[in-house]
Amino acid sequence: MKTIYLAMAIIGAIIPCLFFFQFIQLNGLDIPAFISALFVNGAAGGFSADLLLSSFVFWILMFQQLKKRNAPKPWLFIALNLGIGLSCALPAYLYAAKTRKSANHA
Repeated sequence: MKTIYLAMAIIGAIIPCLFFFQFIQLNGLDIPAFISALFVNGAAGGFSADLLLSSFVFWILMFQQLKKRNAPKPWLFIALNLGIGLSCALPAYLYAAKTRKSANHA
């Protein structure tokens, strides 16, 4: 499973970045335009709202998992979530959690 999580984290980083780079090529680093584009219509707004809510739940989960021994610290994954997206941050977190768990059983 670790390999699948790692592959999905890589794919989850590449695909959103392709779209982000396309936006940046057309608009530059125009943050207000980027945020506006997230909610440009009902379909985009629905996807964006879903992603924002899912990301918030992921953050809650990560902080809850800190109570467990050897849970990954959430800060790197929050940065990945904010910088790239949940499609990278979630599988990266799962990979890190699996790696720590298997290291403890070795």
